[in-house]
Amino acid sequence: MHILRPHPHVALYYPMWSPERCRLLKADSEDECLQPPLSSQLRFSLPTSPPPQLVPDQREERCFPVPPASRVAATSSDRNFMNKHQKPVLTGQRFKTRKRDEKEKFEPTVFRDTLVQGLNEAGDDLEAVAKFLDSTGSRLDYRRYADTLFDILVAGSMLAPGGTRIDDGDKTKMTNHCVFSANEDHETIRSYAQVFNKLIRRYKYLEKAFEDEMKKLLLFLKAFSETEQTKLAMLSGILLGSGTLPATILTSLFTDSLVKEGIAASFAVKLFKAWMAEKDANSVTSSLRKANLDKRLLELFPVNRQSVDHFAKYFTDAGLKELSDFLRVQQSLGTRKELQKELQERLSQECPIKEVVLYVKEEMKRNDLPETAVIGLLWTCIMNAVEWNKKEELVAEQALKHLKQYAPLLAVFSSQGQSELILLQKVQEYCYDNIHFMKAFQKIVVLFYKADVLSEEAILKWYKEAHVAKGKSVFLDQMKKFVEWLQNAEEESESEGEEN
Repeated sequence: MHILRPHPHVALYYPMWSPERCRLLKADSEDECLQPPLSSQLRFSLPTSPPPQLVPDQREERCFPVPPASRVAATSSDRNFMNKHQKPVLTGQRFKTRKRDEKEKFEPTVFRDTLVQGLNEAGDDLEAVAKFLDSTGSRLDYRRYADTLFDILVAGSMLAPGGTRIDDGDKTKMTNHCVFSANEDHETIRSYAQVFNKLIRRYKYLEKAFEDEMKKLLLFLKAFSETEQTKLAMLSGILLGSGTLPATILTSLFTDSLVKEGIAASFAVKLFKAWMAEKDANSVTSSLRKANLDKRLLELFPVNRQSVDHFAKYFTDAGLKELSDFLRVQQSLGTRKELQKELQERLSQECPIKEVVLYVKEEMKRNDLPETAVIGLLWTCIMNAVEWNKKEELVAEQALKHLKQYAPLLAVFSSQGQSELILLQKVQEYCYDNIHFMKAFQKIVVLFYKADVLSEEAILKWYKEAHVAKGKSVFLDQMKKFVEWLQNAEEESESEGEEN
């Protein structure tokens, strides 16, 4: 068996071997250990030249061979030769970019000249204008030049940032067949609105661009004359009525510069008049509510004038009383939500009833809230202040105990017959919506009757005509005996009065 052992000189070519290991290998070879046999599978080629000089590494005690200078030169020349001749070469055929893939230059002036020429040829015939815009869309890039298109249709010229006309000095690059040059009457502006409607129905992708354009034009109101502002307001109102534009474009009117100079409020009045000429007040207010603008109408005025009274007077004098009433209702709803939140917090903290009464009366006086609005809020807050038992047989007892505690609070704000009826209806709706209270309705009404929260007149009126539809058959059946008792007691008292 042959033991393979490397030749001592082989260690010279392995710099990672330590000097101690090299010394041991050399000693073993001098002791005439078995030399590795020569075979075709494994051979050790011994260097014929003397071993290269070893250079110790200062960082670690290792020896590194120093290659001859001729070998270094040969290696570097070989490397340069290989780099020179082994660079990658691209092969194949170079194709030119297709015409359809080439980007066109942005040249709005060429688009402007074509559009102005077509509008001038069509003249005041808006049907011809609509046909021209319809047919030209296949040749002109409306998608790319949408801003230029709408600038010219509205103002007759391209507009610079701020609203100034770029071609104001060159009449050949402007057209008088636009909205700003039209007659200031509702029918004429409506005809122009039809042109926009047809154009956007034909090219649906212009819808978002037109919305952005109108927002931009509203920001530029200061650059337009009062007549041009009026025409733009009429156009906006008509397009809002037709559904071509969303109510969100009105957010541009809340800009500080427009509000401070009174432009925003004046423009809004003209716009709402044109809008209500197309749609009724309910439709207008519904659109405002969907766009979350119903609570921002006061922002049309400067901060020192942002009051409901000022808004109501301004819009009522302008013939828009419906909007004044709408804002009052919205403000009342907002006030009620704040009042309900504060009441809920006070009841959860178990504040004394006297303090709650004083607080509610102050809020009613400050916000001009009627008693009929407050009684419903009180009922809701009182019922939300408790975590109710889920067992039907126990919830009635829990409810009576809880309501008996707050009966004096409800009695203060149910001094009117209408307030009592509203409270009865609220109790009926609550018991219907919460199934565990279905059998407790009659007990709650009797409790309120004994605590002077409800009068017998209110209970009898509710029973005969003022009840709501929710679960009326169940609740009327529950109240039947009590109502009969009330009626008999009333008849007895009347007979005793006649005898006296």
